Amino acid sequence: MADSPSASRQLARFTASLRLEDVPAPVRTRAKLHILDALGAGLASNAQEFAGKCAAGVRAMGSPGECSVVGRSERLELRDAALLNGILIHGLDFDDTHLESIIHATATSLPVTLSLGEALGASGADMLAAFLAGVETSIRTGGAARGGFHHVGYHATGVISHFASAVVAGKLLGLNEDQITCAQGIAGSTASGIQVFLEEGAWTKRFHPGWGAVAGITAARLASEGFKGPSRVYEGKFGLFDTHLHGAEPDIGYIVDGLGSEWKFGDTALKPYPVCHFIHGC
Repeated sequence: MADSPSASRQLARFTASLRLEDVPAPVRTRAKLHILDALGAGLASNAQEFAGKCAAGVRAMGSPGECSVVGRSERLELRDAALLNGILIHGLDFDDTHLESIIHATATSLPVTLSLGEALGASGADMLAAFLAGVETSIRTGGAARGGFHHVGYHATGVISHFASAVVAGKLLGLNEDQITCAQGIAGSTASGIQVFLEEGAWTKRFHPGWGAVAGITAARLASEGFKGPSRVYEGKFGLFDTHLHGAEPDIGYIVDGLGSEWKFGDTALKPYPVCHFIHGC
């Protein structure tokens, strides 16, 4: 394994070199549709009780900023806006799902894309490229777990959003391969999201992608200044899979095989019903 690049380095190389024109047109079109769908879900969340309470809690943590929030008038500091956008986008569980990875792909990457892209004055093309790098990262790392996160009590979207957000932030900040590798490594020390909310309908599931966005921005900024993160954060001893899967064997090939030529994001599904995709058949 020491003779081949780590999974995080291969994802970083893919991200740093990605150009929007290299992405197949159908994938670009689908990404725009999924972003529109997520924005609609975020708007709808504002009609629910949790939205106002979450917004009040976020506002209480800091001073106003310049970043906008989906469907709301307040403007917040960068990471606070990303947090609240993540909560709103995922809040109704109506956001898209990649069935094999069992994650909400757009929620892992769009909050950072919106907030950091706005803060940096990034172009739409640059934001779309960063978003695509993030969702492809989230799907591939989620799929490598073979459903194992859920079996041991983790909400896969909550775990994976930290890494996807770090990749998105790294791309928007123009980080190089080494820095994006480090950003993923740093994000590994924050990645969590336990499923105990299932016992009583608690609101913490909604919180997970937003917190991943906060962590991803933090990780990328630290990496940009030379902070060192582990280079084998996924497959290393005591890395993500070793610690989070309780001995289940991950499929590292799912992360790296066809990276850059095969777009797994194209298999992401939009939800026809606002319920867990496992019960759509019913």
